Amino acid sequence: MALVVAQEVPTSSSMAVPHGPAGVGKARHRMRAQLRSGGVPESVIDDAVLILSELLSNACKHGRPLGDRTAGEGDVRAAWRVDPRGRLIVEVTDGGGPTRPAPATPSVTAHGGRGLNIITALADDWGVRDDTQGEVTVWVVVHADVHDPDAGCRSGDFATRVTASAVAGLAELDFADAFEDLD
Repeated sequence: MALVVAQEVPTSSSMAVPHGPAGVGKARHRMRAQLRSGGVPESVIDDAVLILSELLSNACKHGRPLGDRTAGEGDVRAAWRVDPRGRLIVEVTDGGGPTRPAPATPSVTAHGGRGLNIITALADDWGVRDDTQGEVTVWVVVHADVHDPDAGCRSGDFATRVTASAVAGLAELDFADAFEDLD
């Protein structure tokens, strides 16, 4: 029987992150330090940090900075909290963009387009919320209960969770068909 001592994680942490890659590392380090000092399991922290990185990258690539600033000059907002039920929630808010956040189906050779698929595989839930003045917030429930002794011990292999839906959606493939014309 494992004894879990619930330590106090800051109920909320919010920070302005420069619109661009410059502040992503600082946000990741701050999140890791705060969650670690709050007793959140390391595997949950690893997932949360990766999710934060993906959200910030997407906000800087596809969204505008907050306020009336131009791309690369303003900020986006990163926030995380453990709510009273023990759910670890990560949010990134930007000034909106021309498209809505949605998982993509990139080609095998594509250099991007996998971020929301990674988030879907790692997180318990995620969604998009339109806020005031055109702001868009992407929220993620990283883990439903960080105080659970099994927090971060996922039942499936990560690679299986990431690729299962993509492979299942492919038409029936026959390996030999690819070499028919070579005879």
